[in-house]
Amino acid sequence: MTHHSSPWFGSRVRRLRGWASAVFLLAGASVAAAQEAPDSVAASAPPPVPVAAVTDSAATVTDSTALTPTLPNPEAGADSAPTAPAAAPNPRLNVIRKVRLDASSHNVVRSGPGNGFALVGVFRKGSTFPVIAKSGEWYNVRLSESDTGWIHASLVTEFDDLSDLEFKPNPRLYTRTGAIVLGGYAGAYAFDRKSNSLVAGGRMSYYVFDRFQFEGGVAWTHIRRPAEIVESLFGLSLEAEDFHMLFYQLNATWELLPGRQMVPFLSAGIGSAIMQGESEPSFNFGAGTVLFLSKRHAMRWEVRDYRLHSGSDAARVSNDNVEFTLGTQYIF
Repeated sequence: MTHHSSPWFGSRVRRLRGWASAVFLLAGASVAAAQEAPDSVAASAPPPVPVAAVTDSAATVTDSTALTPTLPNPEAGADSAPTAPAAAPNPRLNVIRKVRLDASSHNVVRSGPGNGFALVGVFRKGSTFPVIAKSGEWYNVRLSESDTGWIHASLVTEFDDLSDLEFKPNPRLYTRTGAIVLGGYAGAYAFDRKSNSLVAGGRMSYYVFDRFQFEGGVAWTHIRRPAEIVESLFGLSLEAEDFHMLFYQLNATWELLPGRQMVPFLSAGIGSAIMQGESEPSFNFGAGTVLFLSKRHAMRWEVRDYRLHSGSDAARVSNDNVEFTLGTQYIF
């Protein structure tokens, strides 16, 4: 049995075949264009411009990526290390070097690095100056805002001004080794612990080192003792005493807390007392405290016992003479 398709059905089939052919042609053209795109882009890209040919304005634009800081990639592995931070500034780069005059009481400063140059000035011991330069054994220092000079190395001690660093207090402010101390004092003197009188004297000492010093002193007092029974070879008698006494001593002093503002010390020594035309040997021991009011000036108080013998050969007695004093002293 033969079937004949209708004209309407035939026209529908022909339309579907036409659309399918068009779709396949468009798909093939898209694939070919995608394969040829990289080569065409590379061929159309302009050649790189040399760096030297770029103007300043263009360089600012094109090199802007080079100014961008490199940051660590959080997705990178352990091999990607961050950029090292900048090193902290060294505080000692700001240190001002200074020199201190330590040679004598008067130090010569010249206009150039040599003894043949003109004299600029004379400065006292202890003066400090910032160092500008150094030539051989001569320091070029700043004397004021507008003046400079040259000082020989034998006259100064070099040190650093660390005022820009952290300050850490030190109870030992400075050394006193080699210093000479002069002082005077006054107080009360108890002769044989039975009479009280005024005493006045002076001392000079030398610091062998911070803890230890030798000390020499001389003092005067006027002894007044009431009448009392005195035993002699020929019996008993009632005698009063009224005389001047001059005594001197050489002592060794040991400081318990050297270099501090308040310095307790122990002292002992030997000496002699001159009274009533006779000289009596003695030894003494005591203790006290020195309070430094400044670097060179101090107050001193102490108690000391002088042991000596007095009297005639037939009736010599041992005396304990206690002394309380308060004085002042100056360090050179």
